[in-house]
Amino acid sequence: MSKPLEAAGARPVAPAGRRSFILAACVMATFMAAVENTIVATAMPAIVADLGEFRLFSWVFAAYLLSQAVSVPVYGRLADLYGRKRVFFAGAGLFLVGSTLCGFAGGMPALIVFRIVQGLGAGAVQPVAYTIVGDIYTPAERARVQGVLSGTFGVAAVFGPLLGAFLVEHASWPIVFWVNLPVGAAAFAMLAVFYRERPQRRTIRVDLLGALLLVLGAGLVMLPLVQASQLSGGVLAVCLSAGGLALVALAWYERRIPDPMLPLRLWRNRVVALANGGGFAIGAAIMGVSAFLPTYVEAVMGRSATIAGMAYGAQSVSWAFASIAAGRLMIRTSYRASVLVGGAAIILGSAVLAAMTPASGPLWAGLGAFLMGIGLGFCNTTYLVAVQATVAHHERGAATSANLFLRTLGQASGAALFGAVVNYGVLRHAPDSGGAVERLLQPMLRGSLDPAVIAQLSGAMASSIRIVYLLCGLLGVIVIVLGLRLPVALRPADR
Repeated sequence: MSKPLEAAGARPVAPAGRRSFILAACVMATFMAAVENTIVATAMPAIVADLGEFRLFSWVFAAYLLSQAVSVPVYGRLADLYGRKRVFFAGAGLFLVGSTLCGFAGGMPALIVFRIVQGLGAGAVQPVAYTIVGDIYTPAERARVQGVLSGTFGVAAVFGPLLGAFLVEHASWPIVFWVNLPVGAAAFAMLAVFYRERPQRRTIRVDLLGALLLVLGAGLVMLPLVQASQLSGGVLAVCLSAGGLALVALAWYERRIPDPMLPLRLWRNRVVALANGGGFAIGAAIMGVSAFLPTYVEAVMGRSATIAGMAYGAQSVSWAFASIAAGRLMIRTSYRASVLVGGAAIILGSAVLAAMTPASGPLWAGLGAFLMGIGLGFCNTTYLVAVQATVAHHERGAATSANLFLRTLGQASGAALFGAVVNYGVLRHAPDSGGAVERLLQPMLRGSLDPAVIAQLSGAMASSIRIVYLLCGLLGVIVIVLGLRLPVALRPADR
């Protein structure tokens, strides 16, 4: 099927007076998608208490993550072919429909289905917002403003849990989902008024088979990574095998059509390939802190969830500021220098966390998280700006979404790998723990455990999580190795 499209050559018209409004709309949209998991995590106890079926707890998050991740590359390419504005409106509209339905869910299965709808819409919000900003600013300006967008994730990580707790305490859990509606409506209105694209007519063939193979392959590969502990060995093997075959078929097919959904030629670009590899590495490193630092503070140090949240929040704060600093540094020096600073900070932060002991205290944990946030903020912003500056306008959406997809895939892989390391370590050091680990994590039940059991379990978890942070340090080394292969003097330019 062929038809005329508003396509790759469509250039947005954004006078200086409009750009600030367009940027504000993109920031609001990005915040809306970024805050979703953190705000829902805080509300989940209330949701489970109302809907029941705790056994499906993890699927509320997995459904959103999987559907968002597999749809990101598709939306990025569609934005190149059909125009940013209409694809953003379609995806963000689907996200808001899903958010509305989540608040009306009458049971956990329904909530999971609506989270899939929400995630399929969220897959458009972040990559297309980043691409719009990449279109309306020069590379030098982009280095600064993309730092603002990247820092939005740090702000969301801090305010999401607080907002979720406030809404659950003073209202009800459906409001946690409906709070997206006014934010999304404001972003819609501002983009509708201030963002304009000048269409160029072009005839292309819509790559529906490529999109299907991409979603199928990526979904079947990511499912075992996200839900490894919930699936049997046979199911894991089938998913990975089928997903691998779908991705091989995708690679074969995409090389043989004129307008592929996944332009594999982008990977021949040295900067794009290195940035995507680095994005995968920092995605995995993110999970080392977000998934296991609160657990260490609560289970090993015996501190409250509030203290654990404050220690973890240090990463979010430093990430936001580092994202802005990265923009300034790469303009004055190079992408390479900015990535090397980020990689060094990841290594240093991992070393601090690996040296942590139960007696170190939450301030030590917060210091390690703060250093990790600096590294992640520097790298994430630099990779994004470098990718956008290296490709043509008609491929910017695909390149941006590919980088974000690799980071998400890294997060899923990191969660699976680190989770396996911790589970094996606890089983090895405390083989008879049974359900004692769950009680160790609950302040009300921790006191019922024998002190010797608490010491044994705390030691097992401490040694296991230490390995996680040593692996995070290795990821920092990989970031530096990849960064050293970037061109020495390449940096954003005013053009």
